[in-house]
Formats: sequence, C-alpha cells, structure tokens
Amino acid sequence: MAADSEPESEVFEMTDFTTASEWERFISRVEEVLNDWKLIGNSLGKPLEKGIFTSGTWEEKSDEIFFADFKFSITHHYLVLESTDTEGEDEVLEDAIPQSMKDLLCMNNDFPPRAHCLVRWYGLREFVVIAPAAHSDAVLSESKCNLLLSSVSIALGNTGCQVPLFVQILHKWRRMYVGECQGPGVRTDFEMVHLRKVPNQYTHLSGLLDIFKSKIGCPLTPLPPVSIAIRFTYVLQDWQQYFWPQQPPDIDALVGGEVGGLEFGKLPFGACEDPISELHLATTWPHLTEGIIVDNDVYSDLDPIQAPHWSVRVRKADNPQCLLGDFVTEFFKICRRKESTDEILGRSTFEEEGREMADITHALSKLTEPTPVPIHKLSVSNMVHTAKKKIRKHRGAEESPLNNDVLNTILLFLFPDAASEKPLEGTTSADNSNLPSDSEDYNLYNQFKSAPSDSLTYKLALCLCMINFYHGGLKGVAHLWQEFVLEMRFRWENNFLIPGLASGAPDLRCCLLHQKLQEPAPMTEDLLEEQSEVLAKLGTSAEGAHLRARMQSACLLSDMESFKAANPGCLLEDFVRWYSPRDYIEEEVTDDKGNVVLKGELSARMKIPSNMWVEAWETAKPIPARRQRRLFDDTREAEKVLHYLAIQKPADLARHLLPCVIHAAVLKVKEEESLENISSVKKIIRQIISHSSKVLHFPNPEDKKLEEIIHQIISVEAIIARARSLKAKFGTEKCEQEEEREDLERFVSCLLEQPEVLVTGAGRGHAGKIIHKLFVNAQRLTESSDEAAAMAPPEEELKRTGCPEERRQNSLSDFPLPAGRELILRTTVSRPAPYSKALPQRMYSVLTKEDFRLAGAFSSDTSFF
Repeated sequence: MAADSEPESEVFEMTDFTTASEWERFISRVEEVLNDWKLIGNSLGKPLEKGIFTSGTWEEKSDEIFFADFKFSITHHYLVLESTDTEGEDEVLEDAIPQSMKDLLCMNNDFPPRAHCLVRWYGLREFVVIAPAAHSDAVLSESKCNLLLSSVSIALGNTGCQVPLFVQILHKWRRMYVGECQGPGVRTDFEMVHLRKVPNQYTHLSGLLDIFKSKIGCPLTPLPPVSIAIRFTYVLQDWQQYFWPQQPPDIDALVGGEVGGLEFGKLPFGACEDPISELHLATTWPHLTEGIIVDNDVYSDLDPIQAPHWSVRVRKADNPQCLLGDFVTEFFKICRRKESTDEILGRSTFEEEGREMADITHALSKLTEPTPVPIHKLSVSNMVHTAKKKIRKHRGAEESPLNNDVLNTILLFLFPDAASEKPLEGTTSADNSNLPSDSEDYNLYNQFKSAPSDSLTYKLALCLCMINFYHGGLKGVAHLWQEFVLEMRFRWENNFLIPGLASGAPDLRCCLLHQKLQEPAPMTEDLLEEQSEVLAKLGTSAEGAHLRARMQSACLLSDMESFKAANPGCLLEDFVRWYSPRDYIEEEVTDDKGNVVLKGELSARMKIPSNMWVEAWETAKPIPARRQRRLFDDTREAEKVLHYLAIQKPADLARHLLPCVIHAAVLKVKEEESLENISSVKKIIRQIISHSSKVLHFPNPEDKKLEEIIHQIISVEAIIARARSLKAKFGTEKCEQEEEREDLERFVSCLLEQPEVLVTGAGRGHAGKIIHKLFVNAQRLTESSDEAAAMAPPEEELKRTGCPEERRQNSLSDFPLPAGRELILRTTVSRPAPYSKALPQRMYSVLTKEDFRLAGAFSSDTSFF
C-alpha cells in the first residue's frame, strides 16, 4: 500500500505554466490603454491642410504602465481635426492602408517650424509614444530594445490599432525612437540612425539617395522616381554693421545741465544690448524630382538665391538687459531689506534734533501763538541747503552717499519753488506731467492705489528708483529719504506750502504715504482702520455701545459748551433746535386766549432715559470755543506724521512707493508702445493693468504676485526693443515708397509674433534683398578686415552681372555654410516582392555641425511577400 501511494503524491506537485509573465502583463496593459483610448481600427481623416501642423491644436493624454518594477509613460499625441462622416464607406475602407501611411507622402506640412520631433521627421498627425517615466531612466541594452519593440508589435496585432506606436530608447537627449504601424496586410517600420560625425558620402543628396534606395531594396527596374524636398538653414549672427544705439542714461550729465537719455520724473526704457541675437534663413525647395537637381561632393545646383521659398525666424537674446525692467526690479529688491535708516547711515539726525529741542511743544508753539513768524528773514531758496547743514553736524559731506550736486538737483526737482526767492503761497500743486487730469492714463492711480503722476509722492518714487540704481543704492535711498523728511519738517515749522500735493482731506484712493504728506488731517487710511478696530472691540453689549457713543461725542460736547457760553440760561431744547432741527418737533396749538401758537418739544429718541445728549448737556460747562482744548491739534498731528516718516525703513518706504513705480512703468510702456503699434503688446498691457489693479488695491500684496507684474512689464519692454531692433535692421524708416514700408512693418510684426515667417518673393522680394544684403555684409566682415569692409561701397553689394551660372557661383559665397541641411525623400514601391502592394516609403535626413540623423519609415506588404 505504501508503495502504491507514492506515485499519487507526486501528482499534486505539478507546476502551473498558465501564470502570466511580466512581459505578457506589460503587453496586456498596453492593449488595455489602447482600447480605453479607442485607438482601434482605421479612422481615416481628410487630407491635411497646408500649415495645419503649426496653426492647428495639438493635444495629448498620458497614462502609466509597468514592466515588472520599471515604470513607463504612454502618451497619445494627436492633432485636433474635424471628424469626417465615414458611414457607408466600410466596404471601400476595408482594405485601405492606415492614415499614417498616407501622411508619409503628404507634402503640405514639410519642415513645420513648431511641432513634436516625430511630426517633423515623419509628418504624422497622430501617434503613441512609450518612454521611461523618469527623466534619468533609459532603455540602453539591445535586448531590452528588441523586447519592447516586439511587445509593441504584438499589442498592435492583437488590438487592430492602426496608430503608429513608438518606443523611446537610449538616453533621452538623443531623441531616439523606434516604432511600428500595422494595417490590414501592411506594416510600416520606423527606424532611426543618430551619429555625432557624418560620413562624407552622406553630406549631399546623391549619397542619401543611395542609402534610401538600398534600404528600400525594391526588386523593380527601373525604380519609381523619388520625390525630394530640401531645406537649407543659414544663420546670421554678426550685426556689427548695425550698432545697437541704446546707451544707459547718465544722471551726472543731467546734473551738468545736459539732457541725456533720462529726465527727472521719467523712467528709462530700452535694451542695453541687441535683443535679437540671430536671424535664421531657411531656403526651401519643396518639390524636386530625382534627376532634375544635382548635388554631390563636387558640384551643387542648390543656390539659396534661387530657392523658390524663403522663410525667416529670429532668435531672441536670452534675458536681455532692459533699463526699465532693471530699474523696477532693483527697486523691488529694497522691499526685502531689513536695515533701518540709522543702521545704514549711522547716528540718527532726528535723535540729534530731539536732544536739541527738549520740549517739542514749546519748539512748535510759534505755530499757534499770535506772534507772526518772521518769514521775511527767510529765503525759500535756502530750504534745500538747510537739511544738509543739519546732517553735516554729525556726518561730513565727503561721507554722504549722494554727491551734493546730485542731491541739489533732485531736491530742486522735488521742490521747484526753492529756486525762487518768493515763498510758494496759494497753490500746492506743481504739474510735471503732460497727461490731462481727466485722462485714462492719469487716473490709473485710482486702480493702482499709487499717486497722481504730477504729485510729489510720484516724483519722489521715481527719484528714489533712480538713486537706487545709479547713485549709492540702498545708502543713497536712505540719504535722500532723510533729506526729504528734514525738508518736510523745515517747511512745516516755517509754514511753507509743499508743491505737488492737493489740498483737502487725504485721498484714500492713493497710497498711504501720499495720504500722510497732505496737510495734517484727522484721519488717514491707517488711522481709520485703527479706529474701526477699537470701536469693533467694544462689542455689542449695552455698556460697549454706550462707551462707543461717548467716544464719538467729543465734538458734540464741545459744541454744547460753546453754546452754553454764548447763550446763558439756555436749555437742551434750545441747543437741539439749533444743532439738530429734526429732533425738535413743532406743532400749532391754541392757547388759553384762543391764539394759535407754535409749541415745540424734543423728539422721541431725545426723551429716552439716559440719553447721551441729555448726559452730555448735564456735564457740559459754559466754556467759549477759544478757551477749549482743540479737538484736532494740527501741531500734534503734524508731529505724528513727521515721526511716522522719520521711522520708515527703506524697505517700508519701497513698499509704500512700489505702486507708484509700477504705475510709472506702465505709463512708460504705454507711451513707448504707442510709437510702435504692436497689437500683441496692447493686449499684454491691458492684462498688466488688470492684474496690477487686483494686486495693488489691497495692502501688503504678496511678493510672488508683485514679481509676476514686474516680469510682465519686462516682457513687454523686451518685445518693443525687439521690434525696434528689427525695424533698424530692415530699414523700415528708410523706405521711400509707402507700400514697401508698410510691407516691411508687417513683416517685422510677424517676425515678433510667429515662429516662422514666409518671405514674399523669396530672394527676389524687397525683404529678401535686405536679408541677402545682411548676409553679404556679414560674410565680407568675416572674410576681410574691418577696415576693408568699411571701405566697400554698399551700393555695389547687390549688383550682379553675367550669366546665371556666374551669378550662382558668386552668390554661394554670399552665404556661410548651411547650419542645417534637411532632406525628405519619398516614393511608392512594392516591397518586399515585385507583386507586393505598392506602399509609401519615406526617409528624413538632418545634418548640423554636431549632429546627423536619419529617420526612415519603410512599408512592406505582409500578405503577398
């Protein structure tokens, strides 16, 4: 029995070979994704329109798949096109080749200026890519590459998907893809070669034709003609013949009386370097046939001047230095500084003054005493120098961050009345702006919460911005601010009006600093907020409400005391009838004698027990207004304002004035744009204004949002600078004919807004001749000395004589060697046998200085082979 049971026990140790392997799971997952995306079957679309790869909308969707523990991303790239109605065509389309195979032969979108590399190489409207998910991961071994490719082939066969499926192999920077596309009885293999150094025999058309034909291996003789598309790209980098005119502004020149690139009250504008670094000219032969053109290692017919299509793109300089952007950026950096004015400049001027004036109330009592201030002994022209004398008590002039001439010039700009011997009276506004006060640009300060462009605050912001950039940086800012505060104190003490400030109550639509600089007023924005918080903290209880009412009744009590002093023996009814007539109700009644008389009494709210008016009337004493303590002490409020100004750190100051700087920058950008009339810039400016209005309207905006606004301003400045650079290079202002000038301006505008612009007339058009001249000048500078190039008469540069062959040979030297050579070879042949179905074949080649790539798509018949 024991012997019989042993074989039976071995049956239960059998291995289950039906368990799926990691490879099978991977294939299954790929098939699942393709089914989810509905990429099954053939969905034929309409023929591709010319330029649709660039102008159309590309979309993509991605998912993750795993091969064991190795993560891949699978992405579907596709051009969004209108769906076509294919009902009733099933029988016709049953044996049709996949859409991607048809796209291989389409010539309407060769060399798209902006597209995925696989779109440029193969002309596909739709494809799927499987690539390592992590950027550092790569499929390097040949066995793994083959395993992935076989997985793709099986998944396509199992699902019936006719969309090309690629696998990215090797390191990602090499952009190496292999792939496959399957249809009913047909297959296209996508192969690629990438080399650092190209063999000499493959640098020209004849050598590439040999590769193409050998790869096809067509048994037919003769081989069907090969269609050829060629593009040579030439790069122009030398702009020496067009010196970039923008120079940094020099404030010292202004001090000396010369007007340079910068005026006080205006921000600078423009790029300090040429914002256009390169011009790329693409010369294209879109439809050639083998045998018509000769291009080998000895001779070439490919003359760029004779190319039927020219297109141009410009390469913009990376982050060109722009003056306006630099000014605003550097000023914004002050907002992050932590130092106080004392720490930057040393011992405080204001502390020194505080020790000299032991009793500030006594020192300022002359403002309220009847004795007149001896103004006749003072000269307004000495105001500017007074502040410096105070500072020199404890800091030598040679130690001052700001030069005396610079400081005097700025203070005279801020306080123009100091140039005259007569004090400024009756007006407090000095107009420094050409903007009418009712214009949209002038009223931007309402949206930005800055200050009017003709105000002292606005001008101060611009001066501090200039000083920070050119004279002393943070120390210069602290020095000018200290001088400014001393000037404000001097003017207050001597009762001189301040230019550039409107009279009346503080304008709460402006920044807080601007509110503080007006005549001392009861409430600025911060005080209103502080009072609101105090009143809110009293709560809603009866006691809190009573205390809130008492706090708000100081003015009422003062008026009651004055009324009692002026009207001895008066009653509350008398005061109410005068102070609040609606709370004294009168009606006609008949007295005992039958006469109609008026009888008055307090309103119902005045008769409420413990009424605040009654309590105030009972506590009020008959005191004339002249003997009462002032409800609003302008001397004390002025001292509060001056103290508030004195304790401001440079960072606080910059935060206060940044809206004014942004306001000024936007006005400058609008002014410069109006000279160029660039539609895209107009749209960006509207976005900047809208964004700034939202960010700056509230206190303490986030630094990130402020940086976004500044970045937008910098981008607009760069665009305008590029437009001016291109206009200078193409000589739009030199055109004698209006039509030619308008065409060139449109051409320049397109260069700024489009990735690539077609040159009308190619090398024979007006723009083409200018581009040719640019290359000629650059070549002559390269081939000869600068002196010899300068002596060459420009009128003779484009004159060519002789037969076309001589012209072709001469013009070849007008251009440098092509920076890029691209060729597309196409044909339709039967593979792999003579009786196989004729299918499209395509090979793309690109040759640059350090790169050579072949991307081939070779189709074969899998039914009749």
